[in-house]
Amino acid sequence: MIISINPDFPQGRHLDRVAKILSGGGLIAYPTDTQYGIGCDLRQKRSIEKLYKLKKRSVKRPFSLICADLTHISEYARVSNFAYRTMRRILPGAFTVVLPGTRLVPQIMLSRRHECGIRVPGHNVPIGIVKALGSPIINTSASLPLPEGDQEDEGGSYLAATDPLEIEEAFRGQLDAVVDGGPVPGHYSTVVSLMDDDPVIIRQGLGQF
Repeated sequence: MIISINPDFPQGRHLDRVAKILSGGGLIAYPTDTQYGIGCDLRQKRSIEKLYKLKKRSVKRPFSLICADLTHISEYARVSNFAYRTMRRILPGAFTVVLPGTRLVPQIMLSRRHECGIRVPGHNVPIGIVKALGSPIINTSASLPLPEGDQEDEGGSYLAATDPLEIEEAFRGQLDAVVDGGPVPGHYSTVVSLMDDDPVIIRQGLGQF
């Protein structure tokens, strides 16, 4: 099922519809300012487990999550003054920021050091979904297998998904909705660790630090 949402002026009724799917334990694909992602409600443990299975990913490699703004981030991560100033400069934007997680983040979403990756994308649709849901949503790429003979991207033998129709076809029967929010760049976010107030670029992507 594809749900089209205006990326400039997201319709409230559609955002509420998507939020209802998520709160009911559903998995969705949705646009960000980098590429299309797949996610679920952070509060739904079974949905998170389904997402790990769908992505064939080890729980030792936690997903990131999407928050609505800096205030929202402070509920799910411990934010120092330095980290706050840094995030004010780069967010919303094409960054994933690594911070110490709080008790509101499920253990399955934390690294051994209790770190979590957090995004506030510069895209109205995922932000609108999070606000309608009242909870962060999980964020992982809606990667597609590369056509045979194509070169691999930095994520392996997968291609960043930018077309909702391709996503629906690739994950047929495994997603409860695909949110069509228009075209996206099709690149990774830049991952920046702000642990111990020492910025470290873990992965260079679309965002310029």
